Amino acid sequence: MSKTLSKKISIILVEDHTLTRFGLKTAFGEADNIEVIGEAETGEEGVTLAQELMPDIVLMDLGLPGINGIEATQKIKAANENTKVIILTSHNNEEEVWASLSSGANAYCLKDIEPDRLIHVVQSIYDGAAWLDPAIASIVLKNISSRPIKKSALPSQQDSPHEKAQLTERELEVLKLLVDGNSNAEIAKHLVVSIHTAKAHVCSILQKLSVDDRTQAAIKALKDGLV
Repeated sequence: MSKTLSKKISIILVEDHTLTRFGLKTAFGEADNIEVIGEAETGEEGVTLAQELMPDIVLMDLGLPGINGIEATQKIKAANENTKVIILTSHNNEEEVWASLSSGANAYCLKDIEPDRLIHVVQSIYDGAAWLDPAIASIVLKNISSRPIKKSALPSQQDSPHEKAQLTERELEVLKLLVDGNSNAEIAKHLVVSIHTAKAHVCSILQKLSVDDRTQAAIKALKDGLV
């Protein structure tokens, strides 16, 4: 059973526009298992509030007064790695996308996302998924495809990408679901296995890909052409 059903997901909003914060609170008010426990208008306030309230998730804007959302995310993750950070912004340039992911953000959403979809993203991130807005995913893929590929890095016919990573066929299935933003519970449902089995597959994938979390795994999978 998903842990989102057992308790309310606590969220802090870090956004300098009052109207946007009001709209987000209204949207989350429609979800029975999500509770906004704090609001901040600056990056510094967001960091302090996150350390005081220890929320499950911080919804972070990038263009903030004082320190920006990327630096604030770094500070929040450094203080408590269990706090998940969702970037919610109108910015979609490549530098900020990569900087946000490198800072430890668990998701990157554009502000034109539908409220119902955002609620789903929050629940999925809480369950352990990583998520990229489709428009952002295309930027990541474009960035990767534009990079020159060394001949030595190309897989031979006997050495396919997933063989290099030593992933099993089942792990490749799980990796594809992970890249699509599915939580462990959703992966388990898709594959008709227990959530413990799904978690075991995800842990094995992270180890074989030599990455620390699901976001890094998704990026590496796209970069190396594993899915």
